[in-house]
Amino acid sequence: MTKEEIFKADDEFIMHTYKRNPIAIESGKGATVIDKDEKSYIDFTSGIGVCSLGYGNEKWAKAIYDQAKKLGHISNLYYSEPCVELARKLVERSGLERVFFANSGAEANEGMIKIARKYSYDKYGEGRSTIITLVNSFHGRTITTLKATGQKHFHEFFNPFTEGFRYAEANDIESLGKAAGNDVCAVMVELIQGEGGVNPLDKDYVKAVADLCYRNDWLLLIDEVQTGIGRTGAFFCYQNYGIKPDVVSFAKGIAGGMPFGGFIAGSKAKDTLGYGTHGSTFGGNPMAAAAANVVVDTLTPEFIESVKEKGDYLKKAIEAIDSPYIAGVRGMGLMIGVGIKGKTHAEVKDELQTEGLLALTAGKDTLRLLPPLVISKDEIDRGLEILRKVLGRR
Repeated sequence: MTKEEIFKADDEFIMHTYKRNPIAIESGKGATVIDKDEKSYIDFTSGIGVCSLGYGNEKWAKAIYDQAKKLGHISNLYYSEPCVELARKLVERSGLERVFFANSGAEANEGMIKIARKYSYDKYGEGRSTIITLVNSFHGRTITTLKATGQKHFHEFFNPFTEGFRYAEANDIESLGKAAGNDVCAVMVELIQGEGGVNPLDKDYVKAVADLCYRNDWLLLIDEVQTGIGRTGAFFCYQNYGIKPDVVSFAKGIAGGMPFGGFIAGSKAKDTLGYGTHGSTFGGNPMAAAAANVVVDTLTPEFIESVKEKGDYLKKAIEAIDSPYIAGVRGMGLMIGVGIKGKTHAEVKDELQTEGLLALTAGKDTLRLLPPLVISKDEIDRGLEILRKVLGRR
């Protein structure tokens, strides 16, 4: 199909829920993608943080192919080796104890919500089911995770929403205390609010939240759908903060492009979900698990250190740009937010795209950069050259 034919078919046959960029991507290698017009782009999006190993990774593709030839799907009514191998690796890398596999980040967060409420019900009975989340958070697009999301504009159109959530201001422990009560069973946070504008939480605040959860026997739920699996210069972002959650969710980068997600519970909640209390037909799919095993095996301590180094290099280089449009740079590892002033973040994103750099937006005024973790220094430098060209214009 030509680019125009793809655009026409998309408009005719696919629901108009996405405001797509006018590019039809055809292929990619490393952190570079090529469109139908054979124009190349440095990719600072990695499919919204999904393509952790970039494009055209031979080991990743071979693992999927080899597994597809043997067993594409069998369901969780039977044992299969790839997901068991992956679960062991995730337990070892997380310091937690048991894994549940799902398909997406929203499903993973739904599972965390269920495990928190059942943990409290089993121990305290009814009436202790409220979960505190943070203002400006984002936890998914299902009815329940939309309500868990602490942004009012997401609470439109789809009423009635699932009840049982209250919101506290980020980095304000007094606000969290005011949201507390005898009906609370958990606190759920993103350590870096991604969709909300790439806003890292303060370390002292996070430790105070963890302590408050411990003292009240609330489960501490960490949403690492975007921050997890090496993205921030640690396998999980909570490892940068020196805490251990009761449950952590993951998705996006775990399988490098295959739909996959899940959550890991620590000792307090590892046995909360029993037979029949939760499930997923496609969860732990052998092909997706085989892909995820390649990702996790690639993320050695040395590789993750290189992610941190690349992120530091990129962040410092952006901070050094003489620009009237940059209003601060923040983030960890290869999850970087660039505050934009004097233009809209969408305008900057479009200008970068025209020049050959793909970027994301977040919040009201932030350019969000999530390059593949395998991005080379040359690709970073080529992206920086475009950033300087666009943001340096006066």
